[in-house]
Amino acid sequence: QVQLVNSGGGLVQAGGSLRVSCEASGRTLSGYAVGWFRQAPGKGREFVAAVSRDGSSTYYGDDVKGRFTISRDNGKTTLYLQMNSLKPEDTAVYFCAAGRRLITSSLANPEQYDYWGQGTQVTVSA
Repeated sequence: QVQLVNSGGGLVQAGGSLRVSCEASGRTLSGYAVGWFRQAPGKGREFVAAVSRDGSSTYYGDDVKGRFTISRDNGKTTLYLQMNSLKPEDTAVYFCAAGRRLITSSLANPEQYDYWGQGTQVTVSA
């Protein structure tokens, strides 16, 4: 069993940067694919970024490519999402997620993940 705890959200002006974190307890994230999703009011959960199970590849949603970076620490217990050049449309609750059986083609599908953090609010003002 993996427990994920999100932190690091907040309020930032457009063009600014913010880093959100996701700490795993219960076990490390080694062998898990991990990802970030976001959900704005009235919208579905949107894929943001993911790291493959072996950690060798990263993937990004089109809206964040070139601005956001996903990474995890060497101990494989903490996942990060560095967000630069933030826009008001990036405002959402950001969730981390982990899954043990995910393959590359499923990384953008939230239904394929087994464990979720509680989410952290990111608000970008114009």
